[in-house]
Amino acid sequence: MSAPTLSTSKASPPPPGPRRPAGQAPAREAFVRALRRNISAHGFLIGAVLCFSFFSWYPMVREFFLAFQKTEDGRTTWAGWSNLSYVFNDPAFWQAWRNTLLFTVLALLLGFAVPFVIAVVLNEFRHAQGYLRLLVYLPVMLPPVASVLLFKYFYDPGYGLFNRILEFLHLPAQQWLQDPDTSMLSVVIAATWMNMGGATLIYLAALQGIPGELYEAAELDGAGLLRKIWHVTIPQTRLILSLLLLMQIIATMQVFTEPFLLTNGAGPEGSTTTVVYLIYQYAFNFNNYGSAAALGLVLLVVLAGFSAVYVRLSRNSED
Repeated sequence: MSAPTLSTSKASPPPPGPRRPAGQAPAREAFVRALRRNISAHGFLIGAVLCFSFFSWYPMVREFFLAFQKTEDGRTTWAGWSNLSYVFNDPAFWQAWRNTLLFTVLALLLGFAVPFVIAVVLNEFRHAQGYLRLLVYLPVMLPPVASVLLFKYFYDPGYGLFNRILEFLHLPAQQWLQDPDTSMLSVVIAATWMNMGGATLIYLAALQGIPGELYEAAELDGAGLLRKIWHVTIPQTRLILSLLLLMQIIATMQVFTEPFLLTNGAGPEGSTTTVVYLIYQYAFNFNNYGSAAALGLVLLVVLAGFSAVYVRLSRNSED
């Protein structure tokens, strides 16, 4: 009887399915792995872009269209250049720009020079520098409204601290916020005290990055303190000084909180009416949103010029 033989036939292969292009599957798998690995980063990035788009880009685009529209009886129509014409023919427009430029100049004379001088003085201290940095930065940490109301108390013509000091020095009292000649200067002093802490710390960090050998070489040449500041400190911090100068110009031209709370916005004889406060008046006092948007567009164009210079200097600093 012959032994049974095993069948050597092989099973037939499955019918061929649709073929994927070579390299497509590995590329897709790599993309999925990278997406899973960076899902949190992508989530934060998308959230930041959405917030920035909603709170920054959309208002700017909406303002641009609103500047050429007008709304009457709930109906919005195109107004062309009428809103801009109304703004340029308003006497308050030119007064607001004069006051804003005056505030910018005074704020730069105080708010730009004072932090640099304080940073130079702090840099000379060898002890308690951390405590002094905290003391200088403390006004920035306070709520702006609280700081402004504190200065409003100081400026009070009856019982204010500043008039008490003048009385102690046998000097005449001043109507700080009620006099058109001193109201803007009073606002500048308050704004300088509130905002100088950040600039002081930036200057101090730049000063501490200057090599000590440069000061030693200046001392060997017989340079005093003022000559060392002029020939060593300022040249070594020239870029930081330029950038902060432009940033302060952009910030001071948008001043609103200080004059609004100290002098109710306009001030005596309109002496503290700024461009941003005039925008506020157009929108919320006159219900003229088209003119408010038109004035905001003018301010945007002016600040865009300063921002372009700032970006150019920033690129040069990176190079």
